[in-house]
Amino acid sequence: MIKSLSKQIALVYILSIFSPSLYAYKLGVGSCIDQNLKQDIWITIKKHNIDGFIFLGDNVYGDTSSGKLDRMKRAYAKQKSNFPSWLNKKDIIAIWDDHDYGVNDGGGDYKNKNEAKKLFIDFWKIPVSDIRRERQGLYFERSQLIEDKEIQYIVLDTRYFRSPLNGETNNYQPNKSPYATVLGNKQWKWFRETLRNSEAEIIFILSSIQVLATNHPYEKWANFPHERKRLLKEIKLASQDKTIIALSGDRHRSGIYQNDFFLELTSSSLNKASSITIEYDPLLIGRTYPEVNFGLIDIDSKQNLISLSIRNKLGKELQSKIIKL
Repeated sequence: MIKSLSKQIALVYILSIFSPSLYAYKLGVGSCIDQNLKQDIWITIKKHNIDGFIFLGDNVYGDTSSGKLDRMKRAYAKQKSNFPSWLNKKDIIAIWDDHDYGVNDGGGDYKNKNEAKKLFIDFWKIPVSDIRRERQGLYFERSQLIEDKEIQYIVLDTRYFRSPLNGETNNYQPNKSPYATVLGNKQWKWFRETLRNSEAEIIFILSSIQVLATNHPYEKWANFPHERKRLLKEIKLASQDKTIIALSGDRHRSGIYQNDFFLELTSSSLNKASSITIEYDPLLIGRTYPEVNFGLIDIDSKQNLISLSIRNKLGKELQSKIIKL
């Protein structure tokens, strides 16, 4: 009882810092933002009065074919001057993907991953006491309280431990080995225990690569079918008494995907549009949006609603989905 009370007090404290309302919270979501391209989209995002922003990877483009990190250092230095000052006052959650990891489509065999991790930690000003500084990878979880609803963010690292991909770039095939992994053993154990022990009513699972999509030849969880099956099994179990929403980036297109027990919002790209205009998937709701865009998440605990939307750089709603809690 004492432990539970302490947790509630801590959650209220976190919310008092980051949210102006005890019953409503608004998040911006996005990925794939090139430091060398214009970032006019921040003007639009500011108008939506967000409480926080989730960066889903490719937060700079500093990767090289050699894996050396000189370009990454310059990319972070430039991106620091690109981000608007008002963003520094918001609650930020960030995870990396391949272009801020250091090598295109990179995985666990990348030799400079620990140096790249340090650059990431320094850029995002991750506190000295944060567990990410001590352990391998950048996975972590965070919780907050919105009125009487606990919200949890389970943030996955899909790079640091990942097994090699099977196939050629932009034409990957499933790695059917039962030992092939996205998360690695330690992170997988942590994820399973975190999800199973969660007391949150709403859980956002952040994955830089797509969870539900299966029909394209690029990076996705479906390239590792054994681990994806385990992941979906755990999510299905948790979804019996929780609302589960996956958030992903990477694809330079946005879309909303849904299966029988959870929904995924892919939000990409903030300033680097795709040249591929049409894409289909059996779990895709409607269509994908390859133009520059961002996502919005409105959590309203008073009305027991979560609103997800995809918006273009002018703020026009392209697609939305309402979830009743």
